[in-house]
Amino acid sequence: MRTNQPRTIYLSEYRVPAFLVDHVDLRFELFEQGARVHSTLDVRRNPDYPERAEHLELDGDSLRLEAVSLNGVTLEADHYQDQGDKLVVLSVPDQFQLTVVTWIEPQNNTRLEGLYKSSGMFCTQCEAEGFRCITFFPDRPDVMARFRTRIEADKSSYPVLLSNGNDIERGELADGRHFVTWEDPFPKPCYLFALVAGDLLLKQDTFTTCSGREIDLRIYVEPRNATKCEHAMDSLQRSMRWDETVYGREYDLDIFMIVAVDDFNMGAMENKGLNIFNSSCVLASPETATDASFQRIEAIVAHEYFHNWSGNRVTCRDWFQLSLKEGFTVFRDAGFSADMGSPIVKRIEDATLMRTAQFAEDAGPMSHPVRPSSYMEISNFYTLTIYEKGAEVVRMIHTLLGPDLFRKGSDLYFERHDGQAVTTDDFVRAMEDASGRDLSQFRLWYEQAGTPVLTVRDEFDAEAGIYRLSIEQSIPDTAGQTDKKPQHIPFALGLLGPDGEAVPLRLSENEADAPLERVLELTEARHSFEFHGVQTQPVPSLLREFSAPVRVDYPWTREQLLFLMSHDSDGFNRWDAGQQLAVDVIRSLMDGENGAVDERLVDAYRVLLNDPALDQALVAKMLLLPSEAYLIELSNDVDVQAIHEARTRVLDHLANALRDDLLACFHRNAGSGDYQLTPEAIAGRSLRNTALAWLLHIGDQEACTLAQQQFDVAGNMTDRLGALRALVNSRFVAEREAALETFYQCWEADPQVVEQWFSVQAGSQQSGTLEAIKALLQHPAFDWKNPNKVRSVIGVFAGQNLAQFHQPDGSGYRFLADQVCRLDDSNPQIAARLVSPLTRWKKFAQPYCSAMKEALETVRAKDGLSKDVYEVVHKSLRP
Repeated sequence: MRTNQPRTIYLSEYRVPAFLVDHVDLRFELFEQGARVHSTLDVRRNPDYPERAEHLELDGDSLRLEAVSLNGVTLEADHYQDQGDKLVVLSVPDQFQLTVVTWIEPQNNTRLEGLYKSSGMFCTQCEAEGFRCITFFPDRPDVMARFRTRIEADKSSYPVLLSNGNDIERGELADGRHFVTWEDPFPKPCYLFALVAGDLLLKQDTFTTCSGREIDLRIYVEPRNATKCEHAMDSLQRSMRWDETVYGREYDLDIFMIVAVDDFNMGAMENKGLNIFNSSCVLASPETATDASFQRIEAIVAHEYFHNWSGNRVTCRDWFQLSLKEGFTVFRDAGFSADMGSPIVKRIEDATLMRTAQFAEDAGPMSHPVRPSSYMEISNFYTLTIYEKGAEVVRMIHTLLGPDLFRKGSDLYFERHDGQAVTTDDFVRAMEDASGRDLSQFRLWYEQAGTPVLTVRDEFDAEAGIYRLSIEQSIPDTAGQTDKKPQHIPFALGLLGPDGEAVPLRLSENEADAPLERVLELTEARHSFEFHGVQTQPVPSLLREFSAPVRVDYPWTREQLLFLMSHDSDGFNRWDAGQQLAVDVIRSLMDGENGAVDERLVDAYRVLLNDPALDQALVAKMLLLPSEAYLIELSNDVDVQAIHEARTRVLDHLANALRDDLLACFHRNAGSGDYQLTPEAIAGRSLRNTALAWLLHIGDQEACTLAQQQFDVAGNMTDRLGALRALVNSRFVAEREAALETFYQCWEADPQVVEQWFSVQAGSQQSGTLEAIKALLQHPAFDWKNPNKVRSVIGVFAGQNLAQFHQPDGSGYRFLADQVCRLDDSNPQIAARLVSPLTRWKKFAQPYCSAMKEALETVRAKDGLSKDVYEVVHKSLRP
């Protein structure tokens, strides 16, 4: 057992900082063998600190201290203590200037935190606690300072030198070196600091704000990526206009910059004025990126830009408040994406992520509230709960208040707290003050972990014309939380009559002009509702648009689900009815209730394939069977192979029965003309490639020929990769291997496309066996230092290729444990995220359960285990 257990940090222990930093003057001397950092801080005592602190404590990590001076006087060793993770300056005055010189080695920084090198360029990642890897500093978000940064480097190797704010000075130095000085006029926490130095190509454009200011927009990339910036630039401009229109937020600096970096632990980072992006999240062209990649890039560019206000101008007081910026900003970027594309598809995608992955997190060992009460390593709390559930919580506030009052509340929030580090309570209070609504009970969404379960039952009194609905809410126990209080839940409801028309929802006999949809506000453990004037037994449409992140327990019949699939005006519930119907059919095969697939499912899918009047973007989603991950989440004592076999039987039956319909769908949606990124064009490609995948799944020879033809002539990566994926998941071994070889030879010089090539194989039931995965790790294009490569092979295999990963002999689990241990020594953040598939071992049946636990124990026994991985494994193995 580990004896040096990391310290747990508690929200209840929060205290304001003893010292504040008003200004930071940084000077970076960058060399091939390392970097020298000169940091000058203007420091003063915090008048709000409850007692007089005698000594100044600064955070540090992996730093070599060279000098310390106070008010220009070099300090002797007995005036400070270098404790490795702390620099303690003894007996400081009330106000002073402190200069610290440190030496760091970015070229050896495999953790990718602080300052490191990627593809020959210097870059930074300071969120959450990376700035302490650059220099000693009070590394906490409630210490906000104005930064001036001077960067010095060899001009031929690093002609581009970037940091936050506006460049105010540049010049030449001796020995072929040069410098640029940047100044950020807005106070910010150090986690928003950024620096980039490299040989980069500049793609430039402008944006004129609503007040008439012209903003210089810059995207910096490696020269080989010069043709992949247009979509990101367009997305940025659309984001800026949307934020002005919807939220009244105008950009505040003269320059906005994005830099694409190959080696990056996260997707992107919202550093003030200088966003650093994982290359996969910014670079795209029709030839190299899929529709999903284009949409992801648009959303991430928007997300990071929106952070300029919801995260930068107003930031979080401490890391427990992380969802204050992330949840709110995910909600904002979801609204943007919905407006730019198909709102129904966007809502389905968001709800799918919640129900498959976030609900799993809520029910797992790492379960935590949207505002956690404790953590060991903050990097482990960049979770779906913080981001996606946090966004759903904001969305519920929007639903309860309505768009006008919500906008009034967000305006008040930004105006009241501009330039401050605040809490989720401050956000909710602004919404209350602007709307006059009491959201006291609603705050429980931030405090209580777990996914609420709504048990819904109904009865119809035909004689009285009354439809009665009872709803009972409960929240399962989670680690450290039991006996939870009822939460404030907006529950959107509709009723459909026998003709498919919406039934007016009258809460009393005398109510006139009753709405066709109501948002019921659930605040008690049990509620009963009566709807009057209902002439015939209705079919309920529950939780419309997924109005709250909850599970609904209702005894659906297959007839009701088929009816909703055909008639519900709510696109989300129409899709969800199809999902529930497919789940019920798959489960019936698992339970052995009968040996055949319900033909009504075939009929429903045939209607979807052949009705041109239907929203084709919605149809493309409705044709996708529930994923194995979702089926696992709905089960207890999970037998992965049984789930896989039942789902495969349903897919086999559908594809064989609908073979001619699928071929017709494929040909009907044949692409023509230039690549278009419209909802209609995206839906067409999705339908085409789904049809192709289903047909190759059953070994259809004609479809194999069509896939080869599409692979050879496709004018965009969506169709080329769609054909490749269909072939790789088929039984046509020779064709699969030939396509993989051709694809790699064509794209081996493009890292982002190679990552897709890795992912297709790692996620395949046919090619993604454990031995094949091990072979991919030996491939010349694989790089252990690059998180994207690691995720594209190990992450996809363990997180998506469930039937291959969850082998009853435990070989997949042992493999993952070995890779986690290896990565823990070089990049603990990535290692901690990769171990996640093992953490819910208690949910699985034997022999999976014991083998997963054994793999976790192997990781726990590793010498020198990082606190990142220790926290996840420790919480997973506790009783």
